[in-house]
Amino acid sequence: MKSSLNLVWHPTTVEKKDRQRLNNHRSFILWFTGLSGSGKSTLANAVEKRLFEKGIRTYLLDGDNIRQGVNQGLGFTAEDRKENIRRTGEVAKLFVDAGVIVLTALISPYQEDRQMVRELVSEDEFVEVYVKCPVDECEKRDPKGLYRKAREGVIPNFTGISAPYEEPENPEIIVETNKLDFEESVDRIVSYVLKKALG
Repeated sequence: MKSSLNLVWHPTTVEKKDRQRLNNHRSFILWFTGLSGSGKSTLANAVEKRLFEKGIRTYLLDGDNIRQGVNQGLGFTAEDRKENIRRTGEVAKLFVDAGVIVLTALISPYQEDRQMVRELVSEDEFVEVYVKCPVDECEKRDPKGLYRKAREGVIPNFTGISAPYEEPENPEIIVETNKLDFEESVDRIVSYVLKKALG
């Protein structure tokens, strides 16, 4: 028997709408997905900085960072990746409830897992940002030396090499980092977010 059967959700006096009103903007998840080396973390950091400078309450959950805490101990099998995304999604949901725009930067290679997170929040509270870049370009960049290790067999289940990446079917935003200038990519995302947050 799952322990959740004996739990009852306890309503709070201060609600999401109250926190959003205090922050003067809506809250939602900005979910950056793409191959390793596509530029997810770099973009997410730049977008958060720009939003912060405009007085928007934000928090960034980076895939590597969250694996050192909440998701410590999870590997890179399909099952562990699913649990990694589920936990991150649940944490992101809490930030949305807190009235904060939460940015996540994770490879999150499976469509089913990204859809699972989308369904954790209201329909308009999940924005999928597909950081699109061909695997050969990502491999040329290889900022962490991961592709080299994957090719050498040191890293198993590596997305784009020995594990699949399922492209988003209908992302809200697509930025092609092998074609767009970095600042242009940031501008495109920030413009979308500000319109959604303040509109």
